[in-house]
Amino acid sequence: MPRLSPDAATRHPDCEITDSRFGAYVEIGRGSRLTNASLGDYSYCDRYADIANARIGKFANIAAFSRIGATDHPLDTAACHHFLYRSDDYWDDAPRDAAFFARRRARLAHIGHDTWIGAGAMVKPDVTLGHGAVVAAGAVVTRDVAPYTIVAGTPARPLRPRQPPAIAERLIALAWWDWPHDALRLALEDFRGLEAEAFLERYGG
Repeated sequence: MPRLSPDAATRHPDCEITDSRFGAYVEIGRGSRLTNASLGDYSYCDRYADIANARIGKFANIAAFSRIGATDHPLDTAACHHFLYRSDDYWDDAPRDAAFFARRRARLAHIGHDTWIGAGAMVKPDVTLGHGAVVAAGAVVTRDVAPYTIVAGTPARPLRPRQPPAIAERLIALAWWDWPHDALRLALEDFRGLEAEAFLERYGG
């Protein structure tokens, strides 16, 4: 019997999950914290990932201790401490700043299909990773990443293409991530054994 299920996400111990949605065969690693997040089919995060205000596609690989949608503090006010917006934690007569939290929730990070976010990497709010993009371990992504591009560094900058542009366009057009579960199983040996261009030739991409 497979360890992962199409019906419910596999959640390891000590996770904190609020207001989040999961597709089929999703796995959430031990101690991870997710809020206002969605993970598409087959996506997973490893241990102690912190994901907030994010829309994540299918087959995303999110390594341990990574952070997506890392929230910001106010910088233009006299103080940047969270007593400004979590005020009810400090005073009985001061409500939370609902407008601040609404703005924070609206600043979504978008992660494409078949992406890989390395250990300890951070993806800031309002950033989009294109399909097939790779973020190196420890990188801090502050701007959009083109499809099938590998980025590294702080702040992250393009390192090299994961696939040549023509191959990347064909993979996006093929959209294998939308194939049914049974079709993925039938093509498993080709996924394992063929380079991308040969795979595209065989499957009409």
